[in-house]
Amino acid sequence: SLSPSRRQVADHVLREADSVIHQTITELAASAGVGEATITRLCRKLDFAGFHAFKIALAADVAGRDTAAERPTSLEGQTARLVQRAALTLEDTGRLISPEAIEAVAEQLARAPRVDLTGQGNSGMVAQLFAHRLLRLGITAQAFTDPHVAAVSISTLPRGGVVIGLTSSGSTIDTVQHLRLAQSQGHYTVALTHHAASPVTRYASRVLFTSGQEEPLSDAVMDTLISQTLVLELLYAALIARRPEAAATLRLTAESVGEKKY
Repeated sequence: SLSPSRRQVADHVLREADSVIHQTITELAASAGVGEATITRLCRKLDFAGFHAFKIALAADVAGRDTAAERPTSLEGQTARLVQRAALTLEDTGRLISPEAIEAVAEQLARAPRVDLTGQGNSGMVAQLFAHRLLRLGITAQAFTDPHVAAVSISTLPRGGVVIGLTSSGSTIDTVQHLRLAQSQGHYTVALTHHAASPVTRYASRVLFTSGQEEPLSDAVMDTLISQTLVLELLYAALIARRPEAAATLRLTAESVGEKKY
């Protein structure tokens, strides 16, 4: 049997399953009117390791019931669907952009002695891309997908350093812990996430919001990659405006790899 608070969560999930599969534990707690601990206890009562494991099972159930929304099978149909989805993601992300937040983060990056970026999975790949972009501007930057190495690096970050954490869900444990560690040491922290009500935002000096709703069981990564890349490219543009030597540095770094191409 379930306690009243757990029953309250269970009833909410049954009514709003389609929405719950896209929510963080923080968002579900708010919408169900309970604490996060209640949700965790319910998941364990149902023999799940945690909320994420529960959400995967819920998504499988929703997918099994939803046969109406079938994907196109032809290449032309898939092309049209993906192009439409990419355009929608860019438009949605554009509406979430805060110029003031972008400028504030760019100001911190422009004078940072070092920038550490951390992310797991797809977010880790975008973190590596942006670290490379910063290096091209002469900014010392490194991206970590190994959470242990990231923690070690953050613990030695010099005063004035910046830590950027990328997590579309806002609930990736390693990324949240990295920003918490950086914040505890007085560093400026930045979170890139789809979700305003998520654990990572608690430890961010600034939050840059991205768009996209990926299915827990889907291997589609386009929303995350497109949205995060757009936000970081805007940040890159704001950085260039703050570095008068940017053109010369970009030319120098481009020449450094000139012999690597035919």
